Amino acid sequence: MSFIRPVHGTAGNSEPMSSGLRLLLASGAGLSVASIYYSQPMLGVMGSSIGASDTAVGLVPTLTQLGYALGILLLTPLGDRFDRRRIILIKAALLSVALLLGGIAPDIGLLQVVSFAVGLTATLAQDIVPAAATLAPERERGKVVGTVMTGLLLGILLSRVISGVVAEHFGWRAMYMVAAASVALIGVAAWRGLPTFRPTNTLSYGALLGSLASLWNRHGALRRAALAQGLISVGFSAFWSTLAVMLHGAPFHLGSAAAGAFGLAGAAGALGAPVAGRIADRFGPEVVTRLGAGLTALSFATMLASPWLEPSHRLWLIAAGAIGFDLGAQMTLVAHQTLVFGIDPAARSRLNAVLFVCMFIGMSIGAASGSLVLARWGWVAVTLLATTSALAAFLVRLVPGARAPQSRPAQASSAL
Repeated sequence: MSFIRPVHGTAGNSEPMSSGLRLLLASGAGLSVASIYYSQPMLGVMGSSIGASDTAVGLVPTLTQLGYALGILLLTPLGDRFDRRRIILIKAALLSVALLLGGIAPDIGLLQVVSFAVGLTATLAQDIVPAAATLAPERERGKVVGTVMTGLLLGILLSRVISGVVAEHFGWRAMYMVAAASVALIGVAAWRGLPTFRPTNTLSYGALLGSLASLWNRHGALRRAALAQGLISVGFSAFWSTLAVMLHGAPFHLGSAAAGAFGLAGAAGALGAPVAGRIADRFGPEVVTRLGAGLTALSFATMLASPWLEPSHRLWLIAAGAIGFDLGAQMTLVAHQTLVFGIDPAARSRLNAVLFVCMFIGMSIGAASGSLVLARWGWVAVTLLATTSALAAFLVRLVPGARAPQSRPAQASSAL
């Protein structure tokens, strides 16, 4: 198989990336980030199985998300200081071990500790994306990043559906075992298929983290991308964090399986990301950011009509909107990453860390504000919040920005 043969790509590589290597990178991103979300549909059975209270077991996904956020901030920048291949292999091994321990955890205390470790090491996904941007030839970087990000988003959207089915038929511990095995296989494939990457700087760890603020202050293109993606993430998270609650109430009275089915609708939208990458390669990522943000806002806005429709028609409208805004959010993210990775090839890991920290902040704000808005004003107010945040992102992208600085020489981030 082509993806298990060592390649030695460079940032200036003119050869197209093999389909096997693209599959490896997309699968690695999707399976690693999925580890963060497997536990969410299984919390009820996990609590009863190990005798934990609802409050204690509710900390499992919280600690996982906290670990992931800290990992993006504290670990992802290391990709500019050390060989990315080595980092990917170490994180894959540690993530596999953490998931294995989760599957055999005898009590809630160990499960909580393991959940935090899963979040930290699942940032493997954020090392794979800059690696893909480095290995891809410049003319198809958007397409390659789009393919990898499709894998990542599919991992997020499908993880809850898969874990719910596996837990129902084989138990929640089986899901952890399956996840551990899948990440271990990705680690073996990466060991055989990825080249080594030359570090792009020799900064100390403290200086490396401090440079995140310098990059933010220096590059207006980074600030615009981070702000716009953060605003889109507010609406994205507000929708998905309140959907199950809304469907459970009148007039639908649907269970968690129905919310999972909407996740499949969102996954259909994510499949359009490679197309967005090709458009970015041909016409420039700036155009795609506006198209994506506009499609996201329009998709959310159509849901404002749902109160005037019959319940069955309302469900179809929400499903269509989910496809549209997931596609729009993914298009915008791919374009933003293409923009950000072009700012400075020697700082791709740190630039990606800044972008995703802001995206995570937006998702956290969206989850909190969505729940509050739903409780006080109902579902229409949630869709209005999502529409407003997406329109704000569209306006950010419409404001003319300064020309992005010239990238440093391509060999700065080449593989050995």
